[in-house]
This record gives sequence, C-alpha cells and structure tokens, in this order.
Amino acid sequence: MPRVTTKGQVTIPKRVRDALGIEPGDEVAFEPTDDGYVIQKEAPTTESGNDPFETYRGAAESDDTMPERMRRLRGEYPRDVDGEEQT
Repeated sequence: MPRVTTKGQVTIPKRVRDALGIEPGDEVAFEPTDDGYVIQKEAPTTESGNDPFETYRGAAESDDTMPERMRRLRGEYPRDVDGEEQT
C-alpha cells in the first residue's frame, strides 16, 4: 500500500494509473462516497468548463521549423546571420 508523505502526497500505483489512463501532468479528482472516496481522472477544463487547448488546436500549423518558431516567440527576428538580415 502506498503511504502518504509529510507533504500529503501519495504515489498512485502503476496498475491503477494504467487502469484509469492517468499520465504525468493529468489532474485527478477525489469524489466522496458513502464508503470513502473514489479517484478519477479529470478532463482538462477551464473555470467555464471548456477545454483550454481547444482554442489553440492547429494554431502552430506553418512551414516554419520549431527553432524558427521559438526565435519568433522570443522576439529574436529579424536577426543578423553572417552579415545578412534574416526574416
């Protein structure tokens, strides 16, 4: 049986994680029942109940490479490479 740490954390056994489809980063809920609690995997949602990633699905579709996208996000474009300005 897993034990609770001093921080109130417990490791969910692998067989239980596999059965519930729980992966690193997932959120779980503890629902009270008459006999105790039930643990279940939570779907990603915002306070309004929407999937927070739905807005961004497909937003990264472009011909840019990942390093190019990251440079743009960091504001590193345009940059000077070998004396020529790159865009």
